[in-house]
Amino acid sequence: MEMLQNRTVVLFFVWLSMSVTELPVKTARPGPRESGRAAHAGMQKGQQTKAAIVDAALGLATQIGLEGLSIGALAEVMRMSKSGVFAHFGSREELQISVIREYFARFEEEVFYPALKEPKGLPRVQALFGNWMKRVAVELQSGCIFISGAVEFDDRPGPVRDALATSVQTWLAAMYRAVVLAKEAGHLRADADERQIAFEIHGLILALHYEARFLKTPGSIDRTLRAFQSILARYGSDAAGALAPPITSASLTGGSARPVPDSSASSASSV
Repeated sequence: MEMLQNRTVVLFFVWLSMSVTELPVKTARPGPRESGRAAHAGMQKGQQTKAAIVDAALGLATQIGLEGLSIGALAEVMRMSKSGVFAHFGSREELQISVIREYFARFEEEVFYPALKEPKGLPRVQALFGNWMKRVAVELQSGCIFISGAVEFDDRPGPVRDALATSVQTWLAAMYRAVVLAKEAGHLRADADERQIAFEIHGLILALHYEARFLKTPGSIDRTLRAFQSILARYGSDAAGALAPPITSASLTGGSARPVPDSSASSASSV
């Protein structure tokens, strides 16, 4: 700071010693406010472009997987140069990680945060599972990054695998915490194993993806909902009976996720 101040003082006295004709010509340039606005606008445009690229990459990843993503393919979709896309990420790996982060952010917005409006206990556990099922109703058609990514990167250590695993672990920890709070609220039996309950709930979602998306088994959504109610019945306390109505396939048409027909079902009643 002292050096900067000294340099400023020296320049000031140099300018004072010059004649008017010797002074440097000051070219017109934006004032501080205009310059700040231009910089802010440029930053906003860059952020918007990057967000649009990530959105397109997420759409591609649900179809071809994270491993199928490439700077070249994305540049073609975005009608940009490869160097233009590369400038926003620096590497294919960073692009993949950005897609994972965006997917998880959307997952939180659709599944986790709305459930926090429900009281702690089984109502919140049920809301988390219901919101999760709403998202699955869409992903049975479009694909799930968490599941396809696990297949692609399960035995491939590195930052992409770490980003995937961390996202899934964060979500499962939130579900486990909700189950713990349900037990503390007296909605689950005193001898209920919270980790076992969370494990079984996660298992239902994995089984649903396999049965409905891969095997095209009819009625998979309804079976999953019945299995969830069975978990609540087995582990629930006497006080849990009328806390929340059962989730039905018809209720999955609500929420922020856009519902689509269950490709595994023979009729729209399983949506």
